Amino acid sequence: MIDNPRSPRVRAVAKLAKRDARSQTGLFLLEGPQAVTEALSFRPEIIVELFATPTALDRYPEIGHAADRSGVHIQFVSEHVLEAMADTVTPQGIIAVCQQFATSIKDILAAGPRLVAILEEVRDPGNAGTIIRAADAAGADAVILSGRSVDLYNPKVVRATTGSLFHVPVAVGAELETLVVKVRAAGLQIVAADVKGDDFLTARNSGLLAKPTAWLFGNEARGLTDEHYALADLALRVPIYGHAESMNLATAASVVLYESAFAQRA
Repeated sequence: MIDNPRSPRVRAVAKLAKRDARSQTGLFLLEGPQAVTEALSFRPEIIVELFATPTALDRYPEIGHAADRSGVHIQFVSEHVLEAMADTVTPQGIIAVCQQFATSIKDILAAGPRLVAILEEVRDPGNAGTIIRAADAAGADAVILSGRSVDLYNPKVVRATTGSLFHVPVAVGAELETLVVKVRAAGLQIVAADVKGDDFLTARNSGLLAKPTAWLFGNEARGLTDEHYALADLALRVPIYGHAESMNLATAASVVLYESAFAQRA
């Protein structure tokens, strides 16, 4: 059992909460039983190290069984060591160190996608992770994060996906201008979700949403720049019928992704 919170091994794990350490090592931090279970089920090959306290493994014996099936060794650690490794304030006793595994845009487009989410300068980790989760739930084929968006492997992004990171292909680092050309060439229309856009119901009734679509989501505070807004084939706004001042980006993304999913499956 590892019981020294100041050991080099423990410090190396804890450093993965920082972007520089993730960039240098190509690794990222995965916390909690739900996320680790999803990784063991869908991407066991990316797990480099798996740490757990004995009490946590008693609470979640299915993780031990899944690790055995996948050939992943579990290293026991003390509660103090687990707390030193974790990014969360109240960790749940299970942490994995994983290899980054983003999908290439070329592979995503070669698969003939019909529904894609593109994030341009989305900076809030919770929003980015929740959009990936919503895209997974809506059956989207991929999510693409521009180089100006939050780091995909930020621990808060990873936690917000609640395991969907391991279900849906995600590409990172794209420049939007180049990406739009490639996505359109693959047969998808580019639809910006923006408050300056046209009425959503008109597009819904016209059948536009049934076409292969890449939804483009901009920055939480500023939306899309005029230049990036102009790259889209059309722009639509989610109507607000009540008195809310605005709608959270991830909530709006969930609405439009499901609208496309409904239309494409009708």
